[in-house]
Amino acid sequence: MSVHDQLVLCLCELTRLLWKLMLPLLFLSVLLIAVLVLLVLAVRFWLQSSRNARRARDGRPTVAFFHPYCNAGGGGERVLWCAIRALQRRYLDINFVVYTGDLGVMGQQILDGARRRFNIVLPRPVQFVFLRHRLLVEPGLFPHFTLLGQSVGSVFLGWEALTEFVPDLYIDSMGYTFTLPLFRYLGGCRVGSYVHYPTISTDMLSVVRERNPRFNNPDYVSNSLFLSAFKVVYYCLLAMLYGMAGSCSDLIMVNSSWTLNHILSLWRAPNRTSVVYPPCDVSAFLDVPLEEDGDKKCHSIVSIGQFRPEKDHRLQISAFKKVLDRRREGAGAGRR
Repeated sequence: MSVHDQLVLCLCELTRLLWKLMLPLLFLSVLLIAVLVLLVLAVRFWLQSSRNARRARDGRPTVAFFHPYCNAGGGGERVLWCAIRALQRRYLDINFVVYTGDLGVMGQQILDGARRRFNIVLPRPVQFVFLRHRLLVEPGLFPHFTLLGQSVGSVFLGWEALTEFVPDLYIDSMGYTFTLPLFRYLGGCRVGSYVHYPTISTDMLSVVRERNPRFNNPDYVSNSLFLSAFKVVYYCLLAMLYGMAGSCSDLIMVNSSWTLNHILSLWRAPNRTSVVYPPCDVSAFLDVPLEEDGDKKCHSIVSIGQFRPEKDHRLQISAFKKVLDRRREGAGAGRR
């Protein structure tokens, strides 16, 4: 037997062996997929049965807001309470639920805090569902791959919320986008979202591509070609998953034109996306006189914003310093 014939015989034997192994693997794969589909359908049926039983008991639909930090007292919380107040005034036959992770307080204490901080009093009570595993979305839990860790953690936290209470309409008001598919496809809910700040943006991708050191792109990453390339791939994959999760939303609201542009580029749902500007209470400013004091002439620059890394206050201070330095240089040249 020639070498060619031996090679052909070996290839035939190898093909037969692979085929014998392929059939059991294919059968096992089909079986696992079938079991997974049946499991998902069973969970969906269980959750929807729970919702239908609650709906029959209450006799009215329920809107639920996912806001694990509803007692924080920031701008996002003002949006939450203003939204609930507006909806309660318009829809008298709807119940409202807030998913929160603030375990150290009672529901009435949260409402009292909203009244003190924002001067917002709800027309009717709301039901609070207290979540025990808010730690899963804490950034400190994920020193590396923070965005991915928080996204995965939000899915588990969303699962806890869904199993505790199944609403008719689910609204993510804090940016946990990866909970949307959970409530839509498993809970059978209509879902909406209000986006304050995109989890990942094209600006973040450009910072990494250009290897600029920032708060979320440390020097050891920006100085390394390999780490920068790896981070670009990581961000691109995360952006793709983020867009897929966000596109599940039946209604998308964003807080600014800047956020709108990023969400449109990532979620690709222009027909369902609208800008809803955050509420601003200006009643306290109505008593401030608008007349200027003629004896006092000065130029003031006021910067308003929370002290958060993405605000990049250090860059703002550096820019102001350059303006002052140029002004001093101009004044010195004028004296000469």
